Amino acid sequence: MTDSDTNLPTIERKLGLQIWGIENMKMVPVPEKAYGTFFEGDCYIILHSKRTSRGSAVDLHYWIGRDSSQDEQGAAAVCVTQLDTALGGSPVQHREVQGHESETFQSYFRNGIIYKKGGVASGFKHVETNMYNIKRLLHVKGKKHVSATEVALSWDSFNKGDVFLLDLGKVLIQWNGPSCSIAEKSRGLALARSIRDSERGGRAQIGIVDNERDSPDLMQIMRMVLGERRGELRDAVPDTKADELQKANVRLYHVYEKDNDLVVQEIATRPLTQDLLQHEDCYILDQGGFKIYVWRGKASSPEEKKAAFTRAVGFIQAKGYPSSTNVEVINDGAESAMFKQLFQRWTEKNETQGLGKVYTTGKIAKVEQVKFDTTQLHARPELAAEQRMVDDASGEIEVWRIEDLQMQPVNPKTYGQFYGGDCYLVLYTYVRSGRPHYVLYMWQGRHASVDEITACALNAIELDKKYGDEAVQVRVTMGKEPRHFLAIFKGRLVIYEGGTSRAQKSSPEPAIRLFQVRGTDEVNTKATEVPARASSLNSNDVFLLTTSQVCYLWCGKGCSGDEREMAKMVADIVSRRDKHTILEGQEPAEFWEALGGKAPYASEKRFQEQITHYQPRLFECSNQTGRFIMTEVVGFCQEDLDEDDVMLLDTWEEIFLWVGKASNAQERSEAVASAKEYLKTHPAGRDLATPIILVKQGYEPLNFTGWFNAWDPYKWSDGKSYEEMKNSLGDVSALSEIKVDLNNLSLNKRTLSTTNLAGSATANASSEYKSHFSHSDSNSYSNNNNYNSNSYNSSSHSSSAMVPNGEGIYSREVLMHRTVDELPEGVDPTKKECYLSDADFHDIFGKSKDEFYQMPKWKQQNEKKQFGLF
Repeated sequence: MTDSDTNLPTIERKLGLQIWGIENMKMVPVPEKAYGTFFEGDCYIILHSKRTSRGSAVDLHYWIGRDSSQDEQGAAAVCVTQLDTALGGSPVQHREVQGHESETFQSYFRNGIIYKKGGVASGFKHVETNMYNIKRLLHVKGKKHVSATEVALSWDSFNKGDVFLLDLGKVLIQWNGPSCSIAEKSRGLALARSIRDSERGGRAQIGIVDNERDSPDLMQIMRMVLGERRGELRDAVPDTKADELQKANVRLYHVYEKDNDLVVQEIATRPLTQDLLQHEDCYILDQGGFKIYVWRGKASSPEEKKAAFTRAVGFIQAKGYPSSTNVEVINDGAESAMFKQLFQRWTEKNETQGLGKVYTTGKIAKVEQVKFDTTQLHARPELAAEQRMVDDASGEIEVWRIEDLQMQPVNPKTYGQFYGGDCYLVLYTYVRSGRPHYVLYMWQGRHASVDEITACALNAIELDKKYGDEAVQVRVTMGKEPRHFLAIFKGRLVIYEGGTSRAQKSSPEPAIRLFQVRGTDEVNTKATEVPARASSLNSNDVFLLTTSQVCYLWCGKGCSGDEREMAKMVADIVSRRDKHTILEGQEPAEFWEALGGKAPYASEKRFQEQITHYQPRLFECSNQTGRFIMTEVVGFCQEDLDEDDVMLLDTWEEIFLWVGKASNAQERSEAVASAKEYLKTHPAGRDLATPIILVKQGYEPLNFTGWFNAWDPYKWSDGKSYEEMKNSLGDVSALSEIKVDLNNLSLNKRTLSTTNLAGSATANASSEYKSHFSHSDSNSYSNNNNYNSNSYNSSSHSSSAMVPNGEGIYSREVLMHRTVDELPEGVDPTKKECYLSDADFHDIFGKSKDEFYQMPKWKQQNEKKQFGLF
């Protein structure tokens, strides 16, 4: 696809990732081998397409490097707007700033993102895969979303809590801080292997320093490059992430122009409702300064649509938010899942549901029950997930009531009857793959005491231990019973509002009770006690009214035959009296008398409006800093479940907590509290009674694994741990060769300090550095790019390291106002200033080498000409 008016490049309509850099204000494709590497002086356009249940979803990002020019940033923004138009306005647009990328953006680069110094057009050309003339230090951060930033070649760059990668071309040395977690070490190793395989064609070797004393050879190399370390390492600096409380502070603004002024009018705060968005207008949704969304109505003017990013940036400035704040531009009818979940309910007309469920809304709304074949559950785990079913509910049940803070067995004849004044433990045992599996439900009555609820949780822990800590624990709040819980009682589940099932009851049971029965078969039926008055009735359901003389089965006009049959079965549980079936509108006077007289009740005809299918979301939870922080993993898979993590999977109807085997005790103990905090702070105003399910690594039920594509049940036994991956690297045989190279080049401590190698490694953001790295300009390095097995080119922009006399510096008289022929042998004539001592350099230029190399290239050239060093 091309656009002659906008000079856009050819855009392939294909699934996956496409990346362009901005060169001379135009889009230039980046080779796939370089995906995930970004130069800090550049801007990029990223297009990502994926299949969804509704067709495809397209995301369009423009990425701003921290050293990029305003012109490049402007060109990138213009290109995104033109691309959006060319793609029919369907993409969700994102503004990304280096170091503050959205979780969606980071999900494209599973091995991590590498930031490189430099930034010119030549950097987008072919990247060689066998380049060894590298010397750089990468600071690797993150557990779920990994980024690696090039930093100064100095011990001053290190800290105790992060991973650092010393890249010497032939050898990559991964130095792990003493406070690093297993996940951080694993992600660092994945990044090192990615560099080895993609940039070095698999021909580099990796060495790992977990404990400096155990790695003397690797540490010797590091000291040869970095010098001796003086003083203590710094403590790790925690990431500054928005907490969930901040993200929950959502505000909606109407944005429009009046008399050439931009007007931003706040119209609503949490919880937001979809009807606030009018198709004729544009809106800004501010998620606590964490992220800014711009929603563009279908009928809004073209001028308003084009101004979306400009208005968002203006809003950020007006609010005093950081310039790095994420921006997402949304088109009416093509909203992202991230945007929809900020609203209390998001509905879409005529959307088909994957499993045929039809949702209804309104005063008397209910979910239509759809029968499904339970024998498919094991063959189709995604069905188990969608239906929230662990198995076909044919396993064994044991029930205990909490009495005097202890477990008291419940009579099996009364299984399925739960009283609001009690707490219960229900152990469900089923067999899968020839071995028993356990689900432990903790049912909490609405009127149970705090002590009983606490005792219920403590007894659950003890019961879990009895079964080898293998049970899936499910917190069930009265009235919010999950589907599998209903199924295991085979249509005999009855919830009494109050009272107790204990032998010694504190108060007599009421003479008149009313139960609402919902369900069409043994798998989905539940009877719930409601206030015994006429206003509790609903025309779409069956109700049971029990008195001392009779039990009425009241059938509303909207109920089905299946619902009536299930109600007859429940009637035998709640009453031993004669059963009288009565139809709505044909009630005898005694029926109304028992309910205290006639009264209005919900009787409107049901209307149907389908609710958007909720996309499950996976988060890493952290509460270590005293602030509740969650990191989302977009496009998650089983690989994202790390052994030392506690992860939260939100499927809307329930919250799963996955506990890794190596997770720390504090995170495990606070897991349920974290889930409650997540529900409490959710922008959509979530139901705090949503079931919370605790799942342990290695004992995942089908209704959990079904949310993951291609779940591997043997991963935990066959998958390699960090230590196994580390051991598989073998010995670093190239170490001795590297030592020879370094010694030959006199990269000793003296040279490092006098040439300021560490500083220049990151300070020079010139075009030579970038073009050299991409091998686009071989002639500019004719003096120092003849690498072979006996010579080691240490750095493309540290020519001082290449001087054969071993000193690395020359007096100013030898360098200033000299022709190429007059220079000492081996001196790069385009880099004369590199051979000056730090003192001479500062005396001549009036600034340090670091400051000099941070200047624009043209300024560097002018000053070099001025002082006879050009």
